[in-house]
Amino acid sequence: MTTRFLCALLAAGTAAALAGASRPEAAGGAPAARPIQAAGACARIAEAQLGLPHTTVTVAEAVTPPFTPPETFSSRGFIVDDVSFCRVAGTSRPEAGSEIRFEVWLPPADAWNGRFQGIGSGGSAGAIRYPQLAAAVRNGYAAVATDNGHTSTSGFDGSWSLGHPVRLVDFGYRAQHEATVAGKAVTGAYYGRPADYAYFVGCSQGGHHALMEAQRYPDDYDGIVAGAPANYWIGLMTGELWAGLATTKDPAQDLPREKLPLLGAAVLDACDAVDGLEDGLIDDPRACDFDPGVLACAGADGADCLTAGQIAAARAIYAGPVRPSTGEQLFPGYPPGSEWFEAPDGRGGWGRYWSGITRPGGSTADFMRYSVFEDPDHELTQFDFDDDWVLANTRPLGAGTDDTLGSALNATDPDLSAFKARGGKLISYHGWADALIPGSYAVEYYESVVAEQGGLDATADFYRLFMAPGVAHCRGGPGPDRFDAVTALERWVEDGVAPDRMVASKVVDGRVTRTRPLCPYPQVARHTGRGSIDDAANFACVAPD
Repeated sequence: MTTRFLCALLAAGTAAALAGASRPEAAGGAPAARPIQAAGACARIAEAQLGLPHTTVTVAEAVTPPFTPPETFSSRGFIVDDVSFCRVAGTSRPEAGSEIRFEVWLPPADAWNGRFQGIGSGGSAGAIRYPQLAAAVRNGYAAVATDNGHTSTSGFDGSWSLGHPVRLVDFGYRAQHEATVAGKAVTGAYYGRPADYAYFVGCSQGGHHALMEAQRYPDDYDGIVAGAPANYWIGLMTGELWAGLATTKDPAQDLPREKLPLLGAAVLDACDAVDGLEDGLIDDPRACDFDPGVLACAGADGADCLTAGQIAAARAIYAGPVRPSTGEQLFPGYPPGSEWFEAPDGRGGWGRYWSGITRPGGSTADFMRYSVFEDPDHELTQFDFDDDWVLANTRPLGAGTDDTLGSALNATDPDLSAFKARGGKLISYHGWADALIPGSYAVEYYESVVAEQGGLDATADFYRLFMAPGVAHCRGGPGPDRFDAVTALERWVEDGVAPDRMVASKVVDGRVTRTRPLCPYPQVARHTGRGSIDDAANFACVAPD
């Protein structure tokens, strides 16, 4: 099996072909379809009986490189120049006002590995992920991706929801399922048989939809990779707003990007050795006892200190949002160690979202204005973390649905018993230095599932969480951030081999500079006391101290 790294939002796959007999029915019960074979098989999908009453195939074409897919904000200038495939595009309209676009890319029959892959999105979605489709096909998968029921102009654009509440239902959970059902039907029609196994791979928003699939549609996928999941959407949007207001609401609390390296170095100095090893990584930020007040300026503002306002901003970002009336923690704060790291654009860590900004970063500004308050001009500085928090969770969507914003968008149900019962396997991972989605919420959700299942053993036999020290959002940061969760998942599903560790690599200028094992939570990686600290072979996964 070809080794791949699962990086960020790349829906990587395996290039090895799958041998053996197919199962009698596609995973998830996709409708049976008559086989299409011989020349022109791809074009004939447009005429096939796919058993999809509210879905229309709009494109069915054989593609040879070079191929330039439709341009989106996430694929400008992208060209497929190394692989031939069958491209099928379609639209699903499950109800009035819903328009879910999807594409299915299928490798030639002799290159198909027998597997189907659903590809996750990112941000506020609104674009089909063409580079990820190409990567999947290149590795032998039949793959599907969707725009989640709307078109966006950027990764954080939320204007599409104004006046279209049905799009929030599609974005929250329906679009990915509709695309999956259609993708399986197309796959069965093209190859004359269903896929042997179905997998979903996503990070960030893709991780959100990964958990939504496991919770709402447990028969869709045999195995799921949920990276850095944005699954508690309302909580995340509230946390983003809190962090953004901490540095923008009061000019005195503006935290310049130039001071983030100073703050990051102080955190590392205080907490690097807490795990017993000085290696430039914070193993678990929850054990880090750090207060930015240690950097207080003795006099005037300077490059080597923080003003009182800057300290207040940093403390608020670490603390996370709370309800003023009760002190209830609404969502975790951003962890020590997420403040700064070197990035190609110079905006690693908080510099991308919370520092040197004019409005709160991430998806929160547009989400609050267009989806919660339904007013593009709403003044976010007036957000009430009591009453407006309740509104964000409970506002009815109407349009013939009983859904509220919270029920449509939050994938927080800890009951995964149906997914477990049908044999599903779930791997989740999250970087401890994530400056967009705090990794501690991934732990909170995992622990809620453990409680629901009645213990760790009953959970670990189908769901494992891997926390990555020093890793930022999906990838990046100082920690080893390249690892192959897809192969680990396939071995678990197909061979019954559960992942006891995944080896992650740090690559700098094309060279591997460090490897470390990622351990299934709550285990942590500890150096054995022998050999280089940059070699994963010298670490063991053990229970935390």
